[in-house]
Amino acid sequence: MKQYTPGNIRNLSLLSHCGAGKTSLSEAILFTIGVTNRLGKVDDGTTTSDYDPDEAKRKISLNLTLLPCEWQDTKINLIDTPGYTDFVGEVKAAIRVSEGAVIVVCAASGVEVGTEQVWDYGEEAGLARLIFVNKMDRENADFYHTVEQIQAKFGAKCVPIRLPIGAQSDFQGTVDLMTMKAHLGSKGEEGEIPPSVNAQAASFREKLIEAVAEVDDRLIEKYLGGEEISLEELTDSLRKATRTGQVVPILAGSALQNIGTAPLLDAIYHYLPSPEEQEVAIVDDSGSEVEKIKPGQDPPLATLVFKTSADPYVGKLTYFRVYHGAIDSNSQVWNVTRNEIERIGQLFILRGKNQEAVPRVGAGDIGGVAKLSITSTGDTLGSRDKPLRIAHVPFPKPIFSEAVHPKTKADVDKLGTALARLTEEDLTLRVSRDNDTNETILSGLGETQLAVAADRMLRKFGVSVEMATPKVPYKETITITAKAEYKHKKQTGGHGQYGHVLLELEPLPRGSGCEFVDRIVGGTIPKNYIPSVEKGVHEAMIEGGLARYPVVDVRTILYDGSFHPVDSSDICFKIAGAQAVKKGLTQGQPILLEPIVNVKVRVPEEFTGDIISDLNGKRARVLGMNPESGMNVIEAQAPLAEILRYAIDLKSVTQGRGSYTVEFSHYEEAPAQITQRIVAARQAEKS
Repeated sequence: MKQYTPGNIRNLSLLSHCGAGKTSLSEAILFTIGVTNRLGKVDDGTTTSDYDPDEAKRKISLNLTLLPCEWQDTKINLIDTPGYTDFVGEVKAAIRVSEGAVIVVCAASGVEVGTEQVWDYGEEAGLARLIFVNKMDRENADFYHTVEQIQAKFGAKCVPIRLPIGAQSDFQGTVDLMTMKAHLGSKGEEGEIPPSVNAQAASFREKLIEAVAEVDDRLIEKYLGGEEISLEELTDSLRKATRTGQVVPILAGSALQNIGTAPLLDAIYHYLPSPEEQEVAIVDDSGSEVEKIKPGQDPPLATLVFKTSADPYVGKLTYFRVYHGAIDSNSQVWNVTRNEIERIGQLFILRGKNQEAVPRVGAGDIGGVAKLSITSTGDTLGSRDKPLRIAHVPFPKPIFSEAVHPKTKADVDKLGTALARLTEEDLTLRVSRDNDTNETILSGLGETQLAVAADRMLRKFGVSVEMATPKVPYKETITITAKAEYKHKKQTGGHGQYGHVLLELEPLPRGSGCEFVDRIVGGTIPKNYIPSVEKGVHEAMIEGGLARYPVVDVRTILYDGSFHPVDSSDICFKIAGAQAVKKGLTQGQPILLEPIVNVKVRVPEEFTGDIISDLNGKRARVLGMNPESGMNVIEAQAPLAEILRYAIDLKSVTQGRGSYTVEFSHYEEAPAQITQRIVAARQAEKS
């Protein structure tokens, strides 16, 4: 593949709700350009984009896929992204390295939840956008109703530049409102506009000219003066308006029939910006912006790593976008993020699973390299003499967790490595160890993402695991002061055993932890045995007498005891201390404490009532509510046990429109009926 200047490159993401046909559209684009000689199908698992075995099995995209192709002497780096919300990390990574986006909308389903979400991501990132109304051949397809929905949701700036000819089984082609010509069939044969579409074409062309003229002073004068606006003037103004986000062109077609694909490619070429037209923010170590630079082919180098994948054959594969300078095969670069030298091997241009070796990747372009040793996602590769750091990809934080249990002894040994590789590949996954429950916890954005992670561990690393809802780290404490005495006395042949302690247990305020106080006077217990008593006390606190959970917020006072000059020993006093504590805990009216978390739920206004009643059903306390850019932010405190699977409930209540964050707040007493249930469950577990 030849080298392209930044002005001759288009980097764009394909975005949509799950199932709108992004992958089929990418397949139609590759076929139209001549990269492939057949149209692959998602249902058959034969697409260039969904090459991962998990994608073929589930029939949805799980990863972003690079699909570079050439059109009108321009390189288009097309990035197919997942539509399923659990894999939004891949969408964010793709958007980070794109200047433009094509938002795909199904003509039968119209604007869906995912459409709104990706539109918001595009707004946030300042991407120039095109909208492609796909599946015009589908039953119930209605282009004009879909356009009404798009304009109602995203504004009147969304205007058709192509209209469909026919719909559903009668879909034949599209009308170009710029040239007022019809293009029929998959080959796009040019002809006159059919009489059935004439009136609509004239009406929508008028609206298009009006929308474009509104953002160009020169054109508005001509338009109001009744002068003819030339095709060249209209194209130039539409290009400027699209690149600044003032107009969003809408096109129509069918990916499966390969109708409307060539006009979409023309629109990408004409209307979406090149890297040359966008500045990139350079940040300091804290992530604050210090300057903006225009892409250039000359040094220094500034390259952002936006994805890492663990390939079973190649090893670690790193995807990068060059913002400034150029990167060469078999060279050395400076990892600006880690302040270390990184050796670069053979560079690739990636298309699906295929890799084409290239000697160099220049400014504005996207490439890949295998087996980097210190570099990971979000790092900037640059020049040591003039290091430029690029802001990393803003990945969302994990909200859904499951406990990972290895199935066999061999899996236990390999689990740590497999999880480390998985989290390096997907930065929306986190691994942690819960010391209270002794579970390994894998956290992500949803149930499907974690199920895919488990499948990948087996396929890529040979580790078989079971996923389960994490245990809740309950604690125990006492509510009244209690005194306890224990005498450990055994007589055997020779030396006996003797340790005698008197303890007082006091409840402490929440969050105080456990304290041990020595108040022995007069040497009733020698000083050298007191650390052993303390050790016994702390060991006994690991498991309370109520439901065998750790004991917290208790002060243990050692105030008296006795010893034997021959039979006493460290172990005797350790045993006496532990047994006295166990006795004292049962006498101190023990209670169960449950973890309480702060929950912040962000939902559209119409779901507020449903969310509040759902939270009330989860024993939550709603603390307040604030409107925030068309959404309501509900703040509440809830028991962790009730919201372990809240991601699933929220998706169901809000049709996927809600989001939430959780952080630990404090422990408080569990209600009596909850305590009874947990104690019974723990006893059944023990027996």
